[in-house]
Amino acid sequence: MAAFDTNRPFAASGSAAQIGNIFTSAFGATRAQRPSDSAAGIGSFITAVFNAFSAWNDARLTRNSLSALTDRELEDIGLHRGDIDNVARRF
Repeated sequence: MAAFDTNRPFAASGSAAQIGNIFTSAFGATRAQRPSDSAAGIGSFITAVFNAFSAWNDARLTRNSLSALTDRELEDIGLHRGDIDNVARRF
């Protein structure tokens, strides 16, 4: 089994890409190297990582909740099984 799922077409734009964007924005070349700026940069980096983790967890909970529903229950709320990933990514 692979270390990560390579069959997910949205992996390049998913949480790994978000974390990569957060890392490059927090430690980009445009940030000044003064102590006060670096402390603020580290704080914003930690906040951004926490926010990315929180968004990932919200999507995971939504995906698990919707996956637990029957096809009939999904139909009642206007969804199909194939819509679960798209709905979970919006949250």
